[in-house]
Amino acid sequence: MERVLLDEVIQTDSGQLDLSWGEDGCFDGDFDRSYQGQVNGLVGAALPKGVHVNLARRSGGSPVRMVLLDAPAGSDDGQWEDVVEVSITLPEGHKVALSTWAGENTGTIDIPPGSYRLRVSAKGRDEGHAGEFAEGTVDDYLLQLWTAPWQPDAILRTGSDDARYWHQEVGSRR
Repeated sequence: MERVLLDEVIQTDSGQLDLSWGEDGCFDGDFDRSYQGQVNGLVGAALPKGVHVNLARRSGGSPVRMVLLDAPAGSDDGQWEDVVEVSITLPEGHKVALSTWAGENTGTIDIPPGSYRLRVSAKGRDEGHAGEFAEGTVDDYLLQLWTAPWQPDAILRTGSDDARYWHQEVGSRR
């Protein structure tokens, strides 16, 4: 069973999508701090107050669907080109805020406190990078959350040149 938390086209700049539960947000432009100790370069989860999701498009809209699952995510049968997982812990009394660079999108997402695994799947990252100012949408994202103990981040699949670049340039900090 899944509960849909978000299903919309997110307008962004600089490819930034943050989920934060701290006072000051999450990503401040310092990749070293946000991705410290990680191998992936798509989802920065090193800070205790949020995660940074690195979208391929610099500007424009990208469809983002976020779901809360009752059990770990299963196989996607290769539907998604790029797939990474990170662990997060949401404290008691938190509010999860969604934000993008310069505040194009903001809002809150209702997620109970606890320890979670977050899988971020993407398709169209190469098209998103090449068509960063294109009309319409060119890249898609699925964020899946389920209750789980902490584990190191993992790259489950890399199918785009864009993801390869970010894993090498921003990831590889472990």
